[in-house]
Amino acid sequence: MTDSLHGEYKVHGGKLVVVDCSITEGKLSDVRVSGDFFLEPDEALDDINAALNGLSADLPGAEIAAAVTAALSSDVVLFGFSAQAVSIAVRRALTRATSWVDHKWDIIAPTILPTAVNVALDEVLAEEVSAGLRNPTLRFWDWDERSVVIGSFQSVRNELDPAGVQKYGVNVVRRITGGGAMFMEAGNCITYSLYVPQTLVDGLSFEDSYKFLDTWVMAALESMGIEAFYVPLNDIATDKGKIGGAAQKRFGKGGLLHHVTMSYDIDADKMVEVLRIGKEKLSDKGTRSAKKRVDPLRRQSGMSRAEIVERMSQTFADRYDTRPAVLTEEELAEAQRRVESKFGTEEWLHRVP
Repeated sequence: MTDSLHGEYKVHGGKLVVVDCSITEGKLSDVRVSGDFFLEPDEALDDINAALNGLSADLPGAEIAAAVTAALSSDVVLFGFSAQAVSIAVRRALTRATSWVDHKWDIIAPTILPTAVNVALDEVLAEEVSAGLRNPTLRFWDWDERSVVIGSFQSVRNELDPAGVQKYGVNVVRRITGGGAMFMEAGNCITYSLYVPQTLVDGLSFEDSYKFLDTWVMAALESMGIEAFYVPLNDIATDKGKIGGAAQKRFGKGGLLHHVTMSYDIDADKMVEVLRIGKEKLSDKGTRSAKKRVDPLRRQSGMSRAEIVERMSQTFADRYDTRPAVLTEEELAEAQRRVESKFGTEEWLHRVP
């Protein structure tokens, strides 16, 4: 039998779940679930513990959660937590999952780079974190060229108006994550990327992982007087409208890229000349006008873009164990190589007809 193991998970917007357990012959034993959650009836806690005892310590989170759910009768009420939350706490106890505080974080301040290099760096840095060659990292983008970054599965023909692209000299780049197009002029939006091990989101659904990875951002926005929330799957909004969107890509070797672009001061007239924002997409967002979808952070915060980025960076640093970092010459050189071989090629740009 192993010594007692301990895992904790704070549900986003909910309660703390704690699991203490041991491992005997590869199986969970002496499992004790606790926390500041609510559970009715009380006896259901015994059922949860019993469901966990004897499970293989190698089970994935989804199977642990399923075992807990199967053990509970239909009249059991879990408030502030879930079977999934219990499974995450179990996985953390077993060190199969990690939390923010288990990692040392690098923060890379905004660095002006060509948009294609920014996109290539997302792949380079995510792979480095996957391989353990770099700490989990928060990187803020910067650029000085007019660009559109389209999602991995979008069609250039369907998303862009050639006349607008030519008129404004827009550089079009395809990124490695899904989601929608980003219209980027110097200083018009705030973009950051998180490069993390997948152990950080172990047991979380895709939808929950978006919220979880941006918890610190919501705190930063709140400190600026902006009450933001997630609109599933990947939109960040306030009661005044959408302010940003997130996208993710998971890598086979265990890394995860999560990045977000938020509107700061977008020229909506120019944007609708460049992007084909269809009626179907606008109706899905509950508005008839593309302009109404752009609700800049500048207007809601009254702060400069640099001040907002600094507030975000400081909020992250206040919550986690961080250090300032820079892009290395080797990383920049590798990103440039990938621009030449992939991200800057017509083949990659037009890979979706």
